[in-house]
Amino acid sequence: MKKISFIILSFITILTGCNEDNFLKESPKDQVFADELFTTYTGFQMAKNALLEFPRQERQDKIQSAELGFVWKVGTDVAWANANLSWLSGLNIYDPLLINSEMQILNGDQFGNSGLFLILYSAINSANTVISRAENSNVNWEGSSEEENLARKNEIIAHAKLIRAWAYRHLVLTFGDVPLSLDEITGGNYRDDWERTPVSVVQEQMEKDLLFAEQYLPDNAQDVSRLSKVIAQHYLTELYLWQNRNEEAKDKAMSVIKNTNFALIKNRFGVKKDEPGCPFMDQFYNGNVLPSQGNTETLWAFPNSEVQSLKGQYANTMKATWGGDYSKLGIPYCFEYGGRALGRVSITAWVFTLYESDDDRGSEYAIRRSYKKSDGTIIYTQTDPKYMTANNQQWATTRKWEWSFKEEVKWGEKISYADQAYLRLADTYLLLAEALHKCGNNSTTDGAAFYINEVRKRANASVITAGDVTLDFILDERARELVTEELRRETLVRTNKLVERTRKYNHIASGERDGGLGIQDFHVLLPIPQKVIDANSSSKMEQNEGYN
Repeated sequence: MKKISFIILSFITILTGCNEDNFLKESPKDQVFADELFTTYTGFQMAKNALLEFPRQERQDKIQSAELGFVWKVGTDVAWANANLSWLSGLNIYDPLLINSEMQILNGDQFGNSGLFLILYSAINSANTVISRAENSNVNWEGSSEEENLARKNEIIAHAKLIRAWAYRHLVLTFGDVPLSLDEITGGNYRDDWERTPVSVVQEQMEKDLLFAEQYLPDNAQDVSRLSKVIAQHYLTELYLWQNRNEEAKDKAMSVIKNTNFALIKNRFGVKKDEPGCPFMDQFYNGNVLPSQGNTETLWAFPNSEVQSLKGQYANTMKATWGGDYSKLGIPYCFEYGGRALGRVSITAWVFTLYESDDDRGSEYAIRRSYKKSDGTIIYTQTDPKYMTANNQQWATTRKWEWSFKEEVKWGEKISYADQAYLRLADTYLLLAEALHKCGNNSTTDGAAFYINEVRKRANASVITAGDVTLDFILDERARELVTEELRRETLVRTNKLVERTRKYNHIASGERDGGLGIQDFHVLLPIPQKVIDANSSSKMEQNEGYN
């Protein structure tokens, strides 16, 4: 069978590898492997750890040395394509010749890398497989009692449902209506007649999955291979805001913030606490990211080789994507500057205007403000809009991902193996502020201004008043705090602000085309990949408006 089903690489893909052109063929070897894997708690633990690899792919090199997640960041108010590459700049300038149903990032490439759509449905089918197989009454959950067996089973299912909700969140915020698949796809029940399910129905399923995860995930798992319930509560907060269920959003965010296991990092700690710096940046340094290392702010961490339960290293390309290629300035790659970077995507000039002079988030500890050459010459980075031009490697960059092993520097390696925060409590604080604002409470004592000020005070920014709070101010604050972390496109789609704010703030100098000039109303959604439409041969799948 040469057709590629858009609905999924089997779960065994993660464990054994698979050729996409043949993955629908029945494979007795894989079936036997799956049947053996899903018979014990140990096997399900392996499957759960494999599921956790899907979110980590957001920060991996899937298409030409950039994080996969750039698709949700570039072409917004906060990020633009510094590298003048068609697959990247096309998303920033909304070029109709480049942003279409044939886009490589959505369909995959000639080297066998899956496109975004397939990756997300792979996660969904993998989760469906775990959920389905966990219901087998013959599974040995290896507990000492029936109560412990049931708890283990429910926690495994909760992990799978959280990942399924995570994947559907990406899909509906990116493509709108998408097929809803809740059953394990095998060679025997392959379909090519899928229909797009309304966003509201997918949202209902996301809520069910997240509520289950909230109920059965641990309150606070120090073991980063076990996710905590606060992650589900964070996503429920966001979902309810999206649905204008603002009181419920407030309650879920409060559940996270009142969890005494988590707190904003307000004091210096960890591997660089005796060096010049600030609490805001301490939480990003490798050696400080994990809860076992004293980090109380990270809700969801992507760990690496130090975590033996996950067995092995997982390269990410955050520094390659966001770090400046300072070698172009005549400075050899070095450990001090984080090793080799490529400067694929950069922060817009507008973001740099948001920081007050004393705001740690805009300080030299958080933003690369200068480089020093071997002869002592200082090269200062640029933030002035007139220098916001393609291939400018002197442009200021974030230092959140400025890390590398010394061996990697020697090898000229663009990837990194650092631990990284994926979701942080500061994000939840700002979601709570948004919920309170939408509920009409902007107070500095118990309302939106209070929770925004908690985030701002940690960074030494001035406090605001209730009268300062608007949705746009909250989005500005999210940019200050979460730039390069936040999946900004999704936030702006959820708040109906993508087109407005991209037009206002994404502008490249020297008359070059930019997101602000190119974006159209229909660009709120990206096109359904042509590979998906072609594979669905028994039922016509409509393309999103504005795309061929």
